Order: sequence, then structure tokens, then C-alpha cells
Amino acid sequence: MASPFQAASLVACPSYPNSIAWSEENLIAVASGHIVTILNPNSLCGPRGLINLPPIKSFPIGVVNREDLLASCLIPTCLSRDTRPCVRSISWSPIGLAPNGGCLLAVCSREGRVKIYRSPYREFSIEWVEILDVSDILCNHLQTINFGELDRSCASFPQVHETTSEKFTKKKTRLQSSSVCESDGRVFKKMRQHGGLPLITPQQYSTRSSMLSSLVVSWSPILQIPYGEDPCLVNCPSIDRFSVLAVGGKAGNLSLWRINDPQCYTIEHDQVSLDANLIGFLQAHDAWITAISWGTCTATDLKFHLILTTGCSDGSVKLWLGDVEGLIKSSSKVNGASLSSFSLLKEVIAVGAHPISAVSLAVPEKSLHKILLAVGKGSGSLEVWTCNTSINDFQMAAVSDAHDQVVTGLAWAFDGRLLYSCGQLDFKWKNSL
Repeated sequence: MASPFQAASLVACPSYPNSIAWSEENLIAVASGHIVTILNPNSLCGPRGLINLPPIKSFPIGVVNREDLLASCLIPTCLSRDTRPCVRSISWSPIGLAPNGGCLLAVCSREGRVKIYRSPYREFSIEWVEILDVSDILCNHLQTINFGELDRSCASFPQVHETTSEKFTKKKTRLQSSSVCESDGRVFKKMRQHGGLPLITPQQYSTRSSMLSSLVVSWSPILQIPYGEDPCLVNCPSIDRFSVLAVGGKAGNLSLWRINDPQCYTIEHDQVSLDANLIGFLQAHDAWITAISWGTCTATDLKFHLILTTGCSDGSVKLWLGDVEGLIKSSSKVNGASLSSFSLLKEVIAVGAHPISAVSLAVPEKSLHKILLAVGKGSGSLEVWTCNTSINDFQMAAVSDAHDQVVTGLAWAFDGRLLYSCGQLDFKWKNSL
């Protein structure tokens, strides 16, 4: 008897949770090693596309002295030996954001870089095209604000404070200026030796690296505000439709990016720019953000809101309420401050301190006030929470030791009536309450 299942060959096994994603245009992306394979479910005999991660490119955040390499904050960096690129997280955008009217694919590598790809336009080509490096834009922005450090001067440059006291003679002032110039000269010489990168402290290197080390990516649903609701938006057709890309990192913060819908679609030009703007940052947790999920609901003010769920390595899960109009009005020039368009709706402390590996939101169409939240953990257990946003009521609906190992994926189906979960070695489904 013929098997009802079809098999597809991959170059390697998936290495991280949520390594398989299904797009709205019926394409399947599978992340395995340094390769993302794009498959067509109607024909699995060959790949529809491939994304091959390039070699690792380090962030230009600075250098440290050789004797500082054994500092406690740099031990994880020094012990890292695997220099091969590897895909850590993938996420499809809603349909319509690609220049050809399809879906974009956001890819986060193990090295913390986030890039956005589109399908190729040329015939007989399966290599997907990179159109935006989110990490480079983020790094440039953080450099302009000196990574949020209070002292905006480079750590290797001495601070010179000229005295106006009459106790110092002109001779001493000249000697002091000469000493400072010699010190600055040594600093510039060191910078030339290190390719122009500044010399920073081990703590600065660790903090900056964490701010740029991304772990997970996730796209929001398509958002749209009618022109008539705000006269300020009448002459802004480029923000009529957009999606928000959330990027979670090791520092516990989210960077939120507004990706606008293209004004026109094309299949003829390879060089197509993406209209992307950094909205702002949200300090969601104090540890690694390991899972993100989006949803939409109607809150107590009867307005359309975004629901953002973030899972952390410390076992906590937070639900955030996002103001859609506030996101549209947000300026693309941010100062690294907390984003006011999102407010904390609820913090859910999962049973046990196991890291959160997967989260999934569902908002039934018949009840836009009701939210279903599934939480998967590294221990293999699974929790289901229900929330009524109209009365701000949260209840734990179920707890189950669903898997023997880490939960690697969660998905709601049939308008929240069925929950699928997969572990590192098995796959299960459960009826929801």
C-alpha cells in the first residue's frame, strides 16, 4: 500500500526549534544547518529555492586588550569554537510585502544576524536574493547613540578637562597638553593597528555584543488604518498597509521594524529596495528572548490592537498590547528609548524555571476578546492559558507533560479548537478546551 506521506531530502537536520515555516503563498521553508530549503508542497521532488548563509561577519563594535580575554564576561565568547554559519530562526511575512506580491522570509543566524530574502526573478535560478540586512542597520543606529552608554566618548580616549584655576601656570598647562597629545597619538596608532576599531573594555564588548545578538524573528499580521481615521495620514499612502518584524535578542530587548507594503509590484528588476523603518525598542525581559508570537484582538476600549507574546530563557512569558495607530505615527528616527506604543498586558510565570522554547497565540474569530496562549518549554511540558481582554481575566486551562524533550513547535488550528505540538523526537496534537 502506498504511503500517504511524501518525503523531501534535506542537506542536514534542523538544529533549532521552529525550523519549519509555512507561508501564505503555500511555500514551506525548512532551516537545516547553514541552508534554508524552500519547498513547494505540490512537488517535493526538488527545492523551489535555497538560501545559503554566507560566512560569519563580525560586528564592528570594538576590540579589547589581549590580557582582557580571560575576563569573566568574555568567557562564553572565548570558548566559542564553532565558526560555521547556522540558521537559528525563520519567519514568513504576510503575503503582499515582497516586490513581486509574495512573501518575504526573515532569517536569523546563530551568529545573531538577521536578513530578509525574496524569491528570485530570473528563470532557472533557485538562489533567493538578500534585499535587507537588518543587523547592519541596527548596528549603525546603536553606534550613533553609542550603544546607550552614558559616556559618549570612546573608552580608549582619555577625558581632558582643562582647568581654569589660577594655581596652574602656563608652563604646566603646556606640559599637560603635550601629555594629552602623546596619549591621543598612541590611541590613534592602536586604532590603526586594529582596522580603525576603538579599544573598549571587556564589559562594553559583552554588552554591545548582547545588544546585537539576535535569537528569534517573527512577523506581525498585516496592519491597516483607514485614511479617514486620521487627517495626518491622508498624504501617507506608503504606510496604509504594513507589517511589524520583531527581533528578539540576548539582552532581553526587542527591536521592532515597520515593513511597508510596496507601492507597486514588479517581476523585472533584481535591484529592488525594501521600505523598512526602525520603530523603536522594547525591553521585554532581563534574559534571552527565545520565542515570539503575534495576534490581533479587540481590547476594552473597543479598538483594534496587536497582541505580542514574548517567551524568555528564565521561564517567564509576557503579553503586550500594541496600539496600531501609535505604531503608524512612530517616527523612524528613534533614540533607543522604550517604545510607548506597547504596554504590558500580563506576565505569566510558567510552572518551573525551564526556558521557554515556543509560544503560540490564537484569537477565535467569533470572540475577539478571547486569547488562547500555548507555552512550550525546554523540559517538554506544555501549558495553555486563556485570557479575556474585556475583563482582564487570565486563567490556566491545562498543563501537560506533552513531550519527553524540548518542545520545538506549537500551532493552533480550526480557530483555536485544536493545538499541534512537536518535540525534539515526536509530534502530538491535542484538543483545546
